[in-house]
Amino acid sequence: MYEFTRITNKSILEPELSYKTHGIIYDVANKYGIGLKERIYQKALEEEFEKNKISFKRQKRINIYSIESGKVLGVYIPDFIIEDRIILEIKASSFTTNQDINQQISYLKASTYEIGYLVNFNTNKLYIRRSIFTNDRKPFISLIQNS
Repeated sequence: MYEFTRITNKSILEPELSYKTHGIIYDVANKYGIGLKERIYQKALEEEFEKNKISFKRQKRINIYSIESGKVLGVYIPDFIIEDRIILEIKASSFTTNQDINQQISYLKASTYEIGYLVNFNTNKLYIRRSIFTNDRKPFISLIQNS
């Protein structure tokens, strides 16, 4: 059984939403265990988000911006956008690769989202990585706000 510790640090970005998101991820992992397909975990997460009255969008297209010019370079389609504040990408593979981690960070750097979760339900120990890249560190933000 997976255990969850409440986030209590007041300086954490979106502490309550992060706490609820963590709890839902653990609930799904505890209910369904490892070995299912990614699509099953997606549906289970949807069910839990709805039950907990957390708004989400599945596979919402988000813009990826040029870090220098602020022009849209393309789109990224994550598994979930939670409350229009958190990107959630899930995996159902036997291990999490550095490419998965680097991709998550790159999408945070080049989008307007500041928090990203990478979750792998099929590893021996539930894998959750919460990454943050705040908008004050993104030079293109001022360019897109002024246009």
